[in-house]
Amino acid sequence: MRTFIIALVLCISTNFSFAQTQLEMNTEAGNSFLKADKELNSIYAKILKEYKSDTAFIKNLKTAQNIWIKFRDAEMMMKYPDREPGYYGSIQHVCWYNYLEELTKKRTKELKIWLTGIEEGDSCSGSVKTK
Repeated sequence: MRTFIIALVLCISTNFSFAQTQLEMNTEAGNSFLKADKELNSIYAKILKEYKSDTAFIKNLKTAQNIWIKFRDAEMMMKYPDREPGYYGSIQHVCWYNYLEELTKKRTKELKIWLTGIEEGDSCSGSVKTK
């Protein structure tokens, strides 16, 4: 019985230590997105630097990135269309930032290939450098 009470007290105290306000969850989700966005911008800047001599590629990269930003914003509006206040509930800011972070991380992964390169002999490498 004593072990059960100790376990119950630990369980309850642990749950209380993780309690957050909605504002704290919103802030945490926003900061997590900002971290992902910072990584994306870092990768983008590295690509611009590494491929600076390939002006045609750089021009097209900038165009593609601008289009991706428009796509990302449209994707967000598709998932969370404008509705009356409170429609999505108090968790909406967290959900918004989580999805924005997911899209950003996916784009970062897609762009990283230009830094990591691909195996030599891939006849479809295009502008991606080889390892």
